Amino acid sequence: MTPRPFPRRGRALWILLAAILLVALNLRAPIVAPAPVLGMLRDALQLSELQSGLLTTIPVLCFGLLAPLASLLIARSGPYLSVTLCLLGVVAGTVLRSSGGAGTALLGTVVIGAAITVGNVVVPVILHRDFPYTQVGLATGAYTAALNIGSMATSLLTAPLAALLGWRLALLSWAVVAAAALLVWSRTVGRTAAWLIPANSEPVGPAGPGSPAEARAWGSPRAWALMLAFAGQGFAYYAVTAWLPTLLVELQGQSAASAGAGSSLFQIAAVVGALGVPVIARKPNLRTVLVVVVVLWLTVPLGLMLLPALWPLWCCLGGAAQGGGITVIFIAVVRQSRNSGHARPLSTMVQGGGYVLASTGPLAMGGIRGLSHNWTAPLLVVLLAILVLLVLGLVGATPDRPRPGEA
Repeated sequence: MTPRPFPRRGRALWILLAAILLVALNLRAPIVAPAPVLGMLRDALQLSELQSGLLTTIPVLCFGLLAPLASLLIARSGPYLSVTLCLLGVVAGTVLRSSGGAGTALLGTVVIGAAITVGNVVVPVILHRDFPYTQVGLATGAYTAALNIGSMATSLLTAPLAALLGWRLALLSWAVVAAAALLVWSRTVGRTAAWLIPANSEPVGPAGPGSPAEARAWGSPRAWALMLAFAGQGFAYYAVTAWLPTLLVELQGQSAASAGAGSSLFQIAAVVGALGVPVIARKPNLRTVLVVVVVLWLTVPLGLMLLPALWPLWCCLGGAAQGGGITVIFIAVVRQSRNSGHARPLSTMVQGGGYVLASTGPLAMGGIRGLSHNWTAPLLVVLLAILVLLVLGLVGATPDRPRPGEA
């Protein structure tokens, strides 16, 4: 187990959490930023429909395909320096995406996706290593809520900024948030930890099941269950996020602007679920919490099929559920980890495979919608993905077990 370079208690621990939350604001916002101004980008850069779609698809694919490489980087650089590299990559990618033509925009998107992949993998490692077992759930929920807050703020503010400054400066402005997070992170963990490779970093090993820790992760049925549960959660989330505005236009006759604003309920409510899960998970078994989350999640496909007029209610309930669902998986990953050396390959495996499968959600839902010419069949696919989250999540979310030496 890699020792903690700076043991933290009390106030210092919560200062570290505040820095992590500021980092988390930058782990989804750069991906969401192009969506509100996609029409401007398409016209200015003469993007095809495929290229426009790649601006949002590339980062999710990076989350899955580059997770093993991110794990190697974290093993060599240590968790704190890896966060620094993540934020530097977000700043560089945001500048690239805003500064040139179509090729530069796509290259910047790849850089952003690769940088955020490092952040996705390393934050659970830091939560496991630096926080007491009894506070990991709360810290994880706050981290997940910050991801959603970053997405929500970017969705709401990018278009008004573009109206004032133009789309390039509107996208570039989010680099300021990443730069501020980098400054706070450096001050919080110390310049040495934030910018230098630690002497006690893990030796670099193979990306697959080559090292003992990675072999334990890839050989564990519970790890596979968590990966597939994460895939079910992500598949449903990305499918609903991509197609909910279109569904509201076609089923409820809303305008595109109204449907876009209405679907934001699905994102805003996620903050409630992300923060609520750790609170209720302190008492009952994590599997019980998962069942509650899935019941709420199922209101989205079932409600939109049976009573679509109540879509605001389904968006609020399902939004809270999707924020709670990813929090349950992250808490399970942290609790399954024996130590920080095990947390890294387990987080890599769950997120790597999960994001690759989840990225097919929008494509699958759109394809089935085109073949069936109705919304029932696509919503049934979402329902099936949520049931995958339930069944395999119950396998992966074992009863709470304190780490050795902790109450």
